[in-house]
Amino acid sequence: MKNRILIPTDFSENSWNALDYALNLFKEDKCIFYLLNAFQLYHFTTDSIILPEPGEPEYEKAREESEIGLEKLIDGVIMKSDNPNHHFEMISSYNSVLDAIKETVYKKDISLIIMGTKGETNSANTIFGSNAENIMEKIQHSPILVVPEDAVFLKEKKKEIVFATDFKTYYSYRELQSLISIAKRIEAPVRILHILENEKLTPEQEENKDSLREYLKEVLYTFHTLTHIKVGAGVHSFIESRGSEMLALIHKKHNILNSIFSKSLVDKVGYKPKVPILAMHELND
Repeated sequence: MKNRILIPTDFSENSWNALDYALNLFKEDKCIFYLLNAFQLYHFTTDSIILPEPGEPEYEKAREESEIGLEKLIDGVIMKSDNPNHHFEMISSYNSVLDAIKETVYKKDISLIIMGTKGETNSANTIFGSNAENIMEKIQHSPILVVPEDAVFLKEKKKEIVFATDFKTYYSYRELQSLISIAKRIEAPVRILHILENEKLTPEQEENKDSLREYLKEVLYTFHTLTHIKVGAGVHSFIESRGSEMLALIHKKHNILNSIFSKSLVDKVGYKPKVPILAMHELND
């Protein structure tokens, strides 16, 4: 079965870097990459009462620019690496970025979204950029891998993935599938990191930890505990000291790390992202 990967693009260097990262991550896999560009006219929004119609000069010009940009992007990819495992489809959509992604996820049964973003922003209220944060918060049916602008997939470097958890919530196997899949793909051990708040884990936390042992038996994993340190500083220092390649989190209600989607991540996880972050979501059966 082919992986179905969605790459939103605005033709910037950040989105190109995310695409390049995706091509390396899935180098050995059969994939369909959907390259999505959402375009709008500056004096219209998708909430406007009067919307431009196909056939109108302004609309057709914007659509043409979008499609030409996608064609150039695909040509650039093929020139760099004509991988027979990879197939590309372009989607040009008059829509907001969020709504275009929602529609594509539903129609194309997307298994993973990979998107680029700046590692630093000018606003104190944003971490990934408004588009990335909005998408991470509101797209619930597909995991999202956010690739900072300076993140590079180094083929020769050994990889490891840090999975940060407080053990306070139960994770299902389905919720962890994208983490397990990526870990197996790049032969990366998973380092399960817990910042201990109390002297020891509660019985419920121990049960949730045992569940992780069962689910992650398909990959190499180790447990790590830090004490006497704030969550943000702990996650940051752990990744920095080990040279880890990726941070994985699951967004669940009442999770100490669920603020990944807001300014409070700066306070709790404590830093602007320098490594790709795999954002997974609670799945309601």
